Amino acid sequence: MPTLADLEAALGYRFRDPELLRLALTHPSLAHEQGANQMHNQRLEFLGDAVLQLVITTQLYQQFPDVGEGPLTQARAQLVNRTTLAMHGRRLGLGIHLVISRGEESSGGRTRASTVADAFEAVIGAVFLDSDYPTVRDLVLRICRESLGELEAVPNLSNPKGELQELLQATAPEPPRYELKSSSGPDHDRDFECSVHHRGEELGRGHGRSKKHAESAAALAALQLVRARMAAGEPGEMP
Repeated sequence: MPTLADLEAALGYRFRDPELLRLALTHPSLAHEQGANQMHNQRLEFLGDAVLQLVITTQLYQQFPDVGEGPLTQARAQLVNRTTLAMHGRRLGLGIHLVISRGEESSGGRTRASTVADAFEAVIGAVFLDSDYPTVRDLVLRICRESLGELEAVPNLSNPKGELQELLQATAPEPPRYELKSSSGPDHDRDFECSVHHRGEELGRGHGRSKKHAESAAALAALQLVRARMAAGEPGEMP
């Protein structure tokens, strides 16, 4: 079974106080099962949400000095929404480390997007308390860059599919094609994964609570790839 040391290795951070990490992984359902005195991760989740908001807001503010409040707010919402945070949490393997009640276990709580996203926020809060702001800032930015790639420009988040199609069809008439890769979770909390392809190449994948939202997330990932290629001046038919 994976250990907390494995999770620390995935995070790239070793806790001075391992109890903070254990608390971050303790689901509130345990309090319902074991009594009100059982501590859980909701307070750390509250703190971690604020830390994430500050880190991402500061990064966007500094990286895009000529972009206004509206697009920056949309970009931040895309980077710190539940689907994106759950994706980060799953890549760290948080689900298998969660301490949850038997009822939550039987209902699939370890894989539920909201549970994993909340745990990710709680872990960020725990890292902040265990270290300092510069340390947690570097950790958050590293995780975001590994998962989403460097943002070369703030895309039109209100219509990423339309922007991607316009960008791609500037060099080739073929429109991008979307595929549903998987769907999981209970009916009230579904998680869809979609990919987007162009001229035989997969350009990005995304998750969402609906197929439409997953396709938009995939389009956003593809936009980042296409814009990075444009900035690098890569040859080929891709713009």
